[in-house]
Amino acid sequence: MDTKESKSIPLLTPCKMGPFNLSHRVVVAPMTRQRAYGYIAQPHAKLYYTQRTTPGGFLFSESCAVSHTTKGEQVEAWKPIVDAVHAKDGIFFCQIWHGGRVFHQDQPNGEAPVCSTDKPLTCKNIYGGQFTPPRRLSTKEIPAIALMGVEIHGAHGYLIDQFLKDKVNDRTDQYGGSLENRCRFAVEVIEAVVKEIGSDRVGIRLSPFADYMDSGDSNPEALGLYMVQEMNKHGVLYCHMVEPRMKLLEDVFECTESLTPMRNAFKGTFIVAGGYSREDGNKVVEEGGADLVGYGRTFLANPDLPRRFELNAPLNKYDRSTFYTSDPIVGYTDYPFLDNTDTSASC
Repeated sequence: MDTKESKSIPLLTPCKMGPFNLSHRVVVAPMTRQRAYGYIAQPHAKLYYTQRTTPGGFLFSESCAVSHTTKGEQVEAWKPIVDAVHAKDGIFFCQIWHGGRVFHQDQPNGEAPVCSTDKPLTCKNIYGGQFTPPRRLSTKEIPAIALMGVEIHGAHGYLIDQFLKDKVNDRTDQYGGSLENRCRFAVEVIEAVVKEIGSDRVGIRLSPFADYMDSGDSNPEALGLYMVQEMNKHGVLYCHMVEPRMKLLEDVFECTESLTPMRNAFKGTFIVAGGYSREDGNKVVEEGGADLVGYGRTFLANPDLPRRFELNAPLNKYDRSTFYTSDPIVGYTDYPFLDNTDTSASC
């Protein structure tokens, strides 16, 4: 992807992200795939990720649940997948995730999920059932949650977001109330991960404007700016922000809010995601609104997305009904490439 034409397309220009030299700016966004059985990545994930790997391309894994019981198995399961991506010269980061009260099943010993609050979720889970009422984390438990990873998932109503947002965080201790207190848990997680693996390999995903899973905030811009400033203090490699227009899981909203204040304040690589097309992805890069653009559903349906963007070729349409099935092929590795309908040929 080094043609004269591709160099004139902002999304397809090189980008240096700390120690990593990216060949283009089209990022495989982290997505919930539901293809890991028992929280363990499966062999079919190797094909899925290598299909979407380009030399110098940047990929995120799906969220990997923090687990005391499957940690060793997770590491061993991911090794051949990561090795296969690296063999194609891709840059692969693992997203580490704790769902908090959104973890609604398979809790060890039948325990309640943990959260910043004991208020239960009122919405339905993806299976149409009710969420299990959570248990409020005690103050002494909070420092023990050491998330060792590369991208910290602080968005979309999961555990960290449940602390950040004033709609859900009703604590009266040092982890609730003021903006500084609500951000304390997220900052402590950042500090712990940076200490473990170094700041040049740590990023965080945030969605200050979103209201997923009853987790909204009364002043999302102030929240985003505070977190960006804390990330700067710790030299975090990148900030991965979800666009304000993605307030809910599926719908795109017209809005006046912008990520520009956070972009201007952050000193590292700035990644945006949320409803981007080829046209507005090029625009946000060209105008300096972002360094990289994450594509989720579009990359899912088009494993050769950078090539399609280079040629301005038609895109496959994604099939929403297969997003959260557990089938190892359908809606996962069976989307066709431009020049080859045999999807297995790309592994």
